[in-house]
Amino acid sequence: MQRVREFVKGNVPEGIDGTGVTIAVLDTGMTIKHPDLFNKTLCFRDFVGSRNLMYDDNGHGTHVCGILCGNGGLSGGQYRGMAPGAGLVVGKVLDENGDGKTEAMLAGMDWVLQVRGQYRIRILNISVGIGSMEEPERERALQRKVDEIWREGILVVCAAGNKGPGDGSISAVGSGRAVTVGCHDGRYALNNPLRCETYSGRGFPGGTVRKPDLVAPGTDIISCNAYCHGFRGRMRNAYVAKSGTSMATPVVSGAAALFFQKFPYMTNEECKRKLQYTATDLGLPWNQQGWGMLNVMRLLS
Repeated sequence: MQRVREFVKGNVPEGIDGTGVTIAVLDTGMTIKHPDLFNKTLCFRDFVGSRNLMYDDNGHGTHVCGILCGNGGLSGGQYRGMAPGAGLVVGKVLDENGDGKTEAMLAGMDWVLQVRGQYRIRILNISVGIGSMEEPERERALQRKVDEIWREGILVVCAAGNKGPGDGSISAVGSGRAVTVGCHDGRYALNNPLRCETYSGRGFPGGTVRKPDLVAPGTDIISCNAYCHGFRGRMRNAYVAKSGTSMATPVVSGAAALFFQKFPYMTNEECKRKLQYTATDLGLPWNQQGWGMLNVMRLLS
């Protein structure tokens, strides 16, 4: 099982941990119980149950947040996230089954736009693969909203989805200006028939735009478990492994947080180009790997 820190170990300069960078997350929410995520959240809004207290009744969002900026305290740093110094703005747009309505997602996106200045949001992480919809207008509405957020200077990072490997199986919101992340584990998980690159969403071959934009590890990623609990003074079941492009996406968002800390005056367009141009070419088709594997050392050089 992979550990996020193994992917960046030795590639991040001293003092670069995402401090001062805020990442918005639209997902299933986040638990308030996990010590690795204490004091990470600047603001929470529930677009599903309208609750005031932060929660996660599915676990997906907590896992994503742990990959982004969990401090790894319960594991002695072993399962620390990509940017442990970053802050979070969390919107719950998916229910206990991980399902959601277009209206909730659009409301969450509008909310991110409303609070972006107050919390200085630089990145929006959408680890939600939205397949082809029966109502094309809803799909276009999501794409337009992503583009609107992008025009406001926020780097939108979204999952390619898990409906691959067919051509054109990429998430509906991943075909626009957002940085779209597919899954590939490099030398990891080579003998795992369930590795996520086998079902990572792909773009159309022969297109002028490479989609996904790049790939990152996403198989058996260990991160924070929303269902951890205390027992005799110790936390049990603190971590859990999950797989998919949902896990690869916060790896890239976390790397972008490191980038924005080191280069605070860079724009979202400049960060996107740097992510693309510094990626490691895996020699795979464009519609599978995009520009290649995320390369943190080159990104921060």
